[in-house]
Amino acid sequence: MELPVVVGVDGSGPALTAVDWAVDEAARRGVPLRLVHASLWERYEGAVAPAGTELPAERLMARQVTDTATQWARRRDAEVTVWTSVLPEDPVSALVHASAGACVLVTGSRGRGGPRELLLGSVSRTLAARARCPVIVVRGDTAGLAGSHERILLGAGDPATCGEAVRFALCEAELRDCVLDVVRAGRRTAASPGTDETQPRAGARRDAAVLDELLHQARAEHPSVRVRATTAEGPAHRVLVDRSAAADLVIVGARRATGHPGPQLGRTTRALLHHAQCPVAVVPHRVV
Repeated sequence: MELPVVVGVDGSGPALTAVDWAVDEAARRGVPLRLVHASLWERYEGAVAPAGTELPAERLMARQVTDTATQWARRRDAEVTVWTSVLPEDPVSALVHASAGACVLVTGSRGRGGPRELLLGSVSRTLAARARCPVIVVRGDTAGLAGSHERILLGAGDPATCGEAVRFALCEAELRDCVLDVVRAGRRTAASPGTDETQPRAGARRDAAVLDELLHQARAEHPSVRVRATTAEGPAHRVLVDRSAAADLVIVGARRATGHPGPQLGRTTRALLHHAQCPVAVVPHRVV
């Protein structure tokens, strides 16, 4: 069986929005959808089971969450195969483990508040840093969530560590039959009076060469994808957040060093997770 799309569910509105996105992604890929609900039971100590039920209150809640999410997913697309997992672990550990058997891990932009917080905020950032597959944080405005822009945005970083992000972006653009905009942003100091005015232009040429290097091989594997590669002046986090307003998905790579499992997300990724106006994909690149 092909690896499923995995989505974390906690009964919150943002999690159900993530389910919608995950159903559509599973349909595009032709793979099953796995709904994962995770919670440490002791967080619910003191909860009282409704009268006439035999299930402990925490198990009843878990069943309600997964039943609601399953019905929601089937209303979205009845042809997508859906199954559920209820795991007695903390959400981060459960979803990181689940990511090892997923093609994509999807989360909402935030979850429940208080002791029942299962998804997002700090949890989404940790998953983006630790998951073993690409992580999609579903956030943004109505147009971005609906995919109506027909455009994917890739932030091009270091060629040595963003190859997986490039391949993922080309695959997503091919699945959606949409344009892939690849942007390499950076500060290029303007020439001062009496200095060589060609320096800023040389910086732009170097960035263009980096884009060519990044896209050359992967582009040959996806010849049908329409790619627009551009360079931009300015901090990458600001450029990509601004351009996310006209995208259905913004994609960045994340460097993971073996032996250092903690979050290693850069400024650009953190800014997108907080401020992007469309869903954000963080694609891991492992460095030994």
